[in-house]
Amino acid sequence: MPKSKRDKKVSLTKTDRKGLSNKQQIIEDIQQCREKYDNIFLFSVQNMRNSKLKDVRTEWKNSRFFFGKNRVMQLGLKLISDDENSEPTKLEQGMEQLREQMIGQCGLLFTSEGKKTVLEFFDSYQAEEFARGGFRATKTVKLKPGPLEEFSHAIEPHLRSLGMPTKLDRGIVTLYKDFTVCEKGKVLTPEQARILKLLNKPMATFKVVINCCYTKKDGFEEINKRDIKVAKKTSKTAKKPTKPTVAKKGKNADDAMSEDEEEEDDDEEDEDEDEGDDAMEQDDSGDEDEDDE
Repeated sequence: MPKSKRDKKVSLTKTDRKGLSNKQQIIEDIQQCREKYDNIFLFSVQNMRNSKLKDVRTEWKNSRFFFGKNRVMQLGLKLISDDENSEPTKLEQGMEQLREQMIGQCGLLFTSEGKKTVLEFFDSYQAEEFARGGFRATKTVKLKPGPLEEFSHAIEPHLRSLGMPTKLDRGIVTLYKDFTVCEKGKVLTPEQARILKLLNKPMATFKVVINCCYTKKDGFEEINKRDIKVAKKTSKTAKKPTKPTVAKKGKNADDAMSEDEEEEDDDEEDEDEDEGDDAMEQDDSGDEDEDDE
């Protein structure tokens, strides 16, 4: 059935799509910051939370953060020299090394503050956050039977839907048996993470880790080595598994057919011989009867 021209997908989102112009603007901003600021730091975030990253941006108002797609940021750091045969400068080598380190979720910090100041701030800065599904529990949380006075009666059905053995006793949410929310070292489910948040028990820690940097004074320097492996791309010209040819199949089939036919012929010959022997026996018996008469 042909596709109808009226069958069109209509997007109900109110968010404008980020097109090529937005990417080009990011590349231009990175190029301007590269010339404006003295130092560039490559960082990664543990237990990413947008609200906490906004607080860090507020602390560093005189600097510039970029946290987006790696391909776009790499284009902003790329330097194109006029003379291809000339040796790469210190800046070009540093930018190339930074681009190679941009793997996985990472961001760029452009600042004129010294390396020592930046490292001291981010080494000391961390914030507790509630764990999400997929996070490994750092401790075991168990609840004993009894009233849960921190919860209102209206949330009791929601607690039951999360798997907690609760009931309403005179309008008070009550746990009627022992309940283990999570165990240390095991991966949290979304329901367990939600219960820990309701119990106000944070387990995750938001932290910004400085991986490497480029300074005009010292050049490129690796600070914290990352344990991310780059997956090698498979070549398109890889050898495909050879399929068995039709000729071989036909030959095998013909051989099998010929063997079956030979067996059938042998069976038919045996049957003919048996029939001939029976006929000879009947003839001999007839001759004997005539002689008796």
